[in-house]
Amino acid sequence: MFRERGVEIKTPDQIDRMRAAGLVVGRTLELLRSRAVAGVTTAELDAIAEDHIRSSGATPSFKGYSHPPFPASICTSVNDEIVHGVPGDRVLHDGDVISIDCGAIVDGWHGDAAVTVAVGEVSEEAADLMDATENALWHGIAAARLGGRVTDISHAVETYVRSRGGLGIVEEYVGHGIGSAMHQPPSVPNYGRPGKGPRLVEGLALAVEPMVVVGNPSNVVLDDEWTVATRDGSLAAHYEHTFTLTPQGAWVLTALDGGEQRLQDLGVPFGGR
Repeated sequence: MFRERGVEIKTPDQIDRMRAAGLVVGRTLELLRSRAVAGVTTAELDAIAEDHIRSSGATPSFKGYSHPPFPASICTSVNDEIVHGVPGDRVLHDGDVISIDCGAIVDGWHGDAAVTVAVGEVSEEAADLMDATENALWHGIAAARLGGRVTDISHAVETYVRSRGGLGIVEEYVGHGIGSAMHQPPSVPNYGRPGKGPRLVEGLALAVEPMVVVGNPSNVVLDDEWTVATRDGSLAAHYEHTFTLTPQGAWVLTALDGGEQRLQDLGVPFGGR
């Protein structure tokens, strides 16, 4: 492993450890997707997540992170909350959408991913927002090529979101490098011109995470000093995956199938091993 301009380049063995962490994250999110139903509290989801992460031989990345220390193992952001929602006594109701962000550490290496889940039947507006945000994530990953630049991803995310019409992209919060720490250089914005930023090389791992809203993307941090919500109360969605590039193509470390199906659907080679 070596560092260049603060960017951490991993060996194949270290990427394999990140894949192990990514699988814990992916399986935890699949479990939470099935448990995010009406009547459940966000604190109950957090307890389920922490138990699953630890019983998988991993450590939650989020718990105790930063200052003030994040108090939980997942972020639970409901409806107008964009990211970093703190689990608590909030009860989920039919029609809610909840973004669940999860991180895990295995042997010192991190995985980080997020999904937005519909609770029961949601509005057409909410369903369209979720679909647009998730597809933007995959278009971003699909744009990454060895020798390319970080903002090739950013441009692809923005282009897809704009193609869906009328949606806002949150600019203050971005994707990031990941590896022996959860947040590392480089930043991965969800907008911008292509061909900028660090070069995409083998051994670089990135977390791509579009945050999209149906209204104005202007936002505010709530009194808990963590939860970020839209100022106008409009719905938000957030999806995230950790991925890397091999000579064969993209490998999504937090997707259970490595991203093979979604990449294939987009005509992009799969680089997993």
